[in-house]
Amino acid sequence: MRKILIISVFIFTNTFLQGQEQNAKHLDKVQSLESTLQTLYTVISGEKGEERDWQLFKFLFKPEAKLIPSGKDKEGIFRIRYMSPDEYISTSGAWLIKNGFFEKEIHRTVQTFGNITQVFSTYESFKSKTDQEPFMRGINSIQLLNDGNRWWIVNIYWSQESEENPIPKEYLPN
Repeated sequence: MRKILIISVFIFTNTFLQGQEQNAKHLDKVQSLESTLQTLYTVISGEKGEERDWQLFKFLFKPEAKLIPSGKDKEGIFRIRYMSPDEYISTSGAWLIKNGFFEKEIHRTVQTFGNITQVFSTYESFKSKTDQEPFMRGINSIQLLNDGNRWWIVNIYWSQESEENPIPKEYLPN
């Protein structure tokens, strides 16, 4: 029994220390609003066949954070879907790697009150870094928390641009 306890403590301690090393490794990426948003766009972007750093992706989010895509279904009804970072990885991760995907921020508006920040981040999406024309555009509504030590993404709620829902001029570069 004592041997099992010692082994269990060793495994827990080793796992905990590895997690702490991983956190320290990525801490510089969440020290400012700018670095957090840049990391978000960078970590999901990559050429066809290029693996993403999903540990870093998950590190950006507060526990219980949600990713919320929105859009019309086949019947024309506007719907939203709630996903955890892990669910996003399992539903979109393979597609990103199979097809190649680069999302670039082209405009940002920021509102902050105390330790909470709301960002409207207009994006363009490409299949490759060398593509000249985006295949999609839209707006990410990103809610963040600064806990005094780092920035956390609380939610990302987004919608793609369409003919009936173009991006307003105030959310595009001048």
